Amino acid sequence: MRIDLNADVGEGYDDRALMPFLTSVNVACGGHAGDERTMAATVEMALFRGIAVGAHPSYPDREHFGRRELALSAEEIEAAVRSQVSALAAITAEVGAELVHVKPHGALYNVAAGDLVTARAIARAVCAIDRRLRLVGLAGSKLLAAAAEIGLVAAGEAFADRRYAADGSLAPRGRAGAVIEDPAEAAEQALRIVRDGEVAAVGGARVGVHAETLCLHGDTPGAAAIARAVHERLRAAGVDVRPL
Repeated sequence: MRIDLNADVGEGYDDRALMPFLTSVNVACGGHAGDERTMAATVEMALFRGIAVGAHPSYPDREHFGRRELALSAEEIEAAVRSQVSALAAITAEVGAELVHVKPHGALYNVAAGDLVTARAIARAVCAIDRRLRLVGLAGSKLLAAAAEIGLVAAGEAFADRRYAADGSLAPRGRAGAVIEDPAEAAEQALRIVRDGEVAAVGGARVGVHAETLCLHGDTPGAAAIARAVHERLRAAGVDVRPL
């Protein structure tokens, strides 16, 4: 058993407390949060700890933290993703780090999970920058299919701190209990995903999940305690926690 532990960072939260328990980070690159200064500082923190660096592009929507769907064309989505990832790629090159992957953020991530047009726009943007970049998306989603269509390596992602709907999608954030804030509960969900390939969805249904990376959100209350609990629970169960 092996898994990558990632978190969305560079968004104005306590990344320094999270990083000791991570193997990858997704760095906000201007769409919903972040600027040149925060990108550089976050990449340098990750580089110091030997953590793999990825880009975390979103709809250009800082006002709503990228969690509102925007009515953009495929061409506009492709341009926005390409611009954001390119900005981070330039910074990683400056500080001597390698850009390893791209993971969309928030509403863009969720739309791309079910909409092939959006997924293809993101995949094209990533491919135009560097075909060696790995595209990270919800396990079983359209985003992974779009990556495969053009020959990009993809990685299925699952979530330790989010509840699932019975169809395998994430429960909407507006729903009570959609975010798991109890460290022990998040740790058990993480282990169940890695060991058993499933989660218990809202309502009790068992949903199959095949993931190569697990996400922890830096803006979840008690994020550092959750990250520690997940990391320690997986290690104790014999899981090899390492980058993609």
